[in-house]
Amino acid sequence: MSADKKIHELGIELPPAPAPMGVYKPIVISGNYAYLSGHGPVLNDGSLMLGRVGDDLNLDEGYQSARQVGLTMLSTIKANLGSLDRVKRVIKLLGMVNCSSDFLDHPKVINGCSELFAQIWGEENGVGARSAVGMGSLPGNIPSEIEAIFEID
Repeated sequence: MSADKKIHELGIELPPAPAPMGVYKPIVISGNYAYLSGHGPVLNDGSLMLGRVGDDLNLDEGYQSARQVGLTMLSTIKANLGSLDRVKRVIKLLGMVNCSSDFLDHPKVINGCSELFAQIWGEENGVGARSAVGMGSLPGNIPSEIEAIFEID
C-alpha cells in the first residue's frame, strides 16, 4: 500500500508544514536523498507542544511529542515532494529529548516517531539507523526535536 493511502487508512491528519524559524531550509534534496532539518512537534492548529520530559511531561507524553514530530516531518515531505510515496526508505533519525537530568528513557520517547514511520513505510523501509539523546533544553521548550535522512525516488 502506498504511504499516502496508509495515512488516509489510519485516519491521520497532518499538521501544517512549518516555516523555517531561522536561517536554514526545512528540507534539502541532494541526489536520491532528502535531508530534513530538526523538526518540532507542530499540532494541527499550528501551535507547538511544549514541556520538559521528566518535569512537565511523563514518558507517554514525550512519546506522543515525538510521534507529532514525525507527523510534522511527513507534512514537510508532502509539501516539498508532493507525495509520501516518493520516500523509498528511512535512512537515519537523530532524536533529541528536552528532559530532566535524571530522565533515562530517551529511546522510548523517540520510538514515537520511529513506530509511526514503521506504520507508514513498513518495518523494512520505515526503520533506519537512529540516535536518541537527552538535551538540557530545546528551542521554545519543545519536548522533542528530530532530524532525518530519507532515500527518495
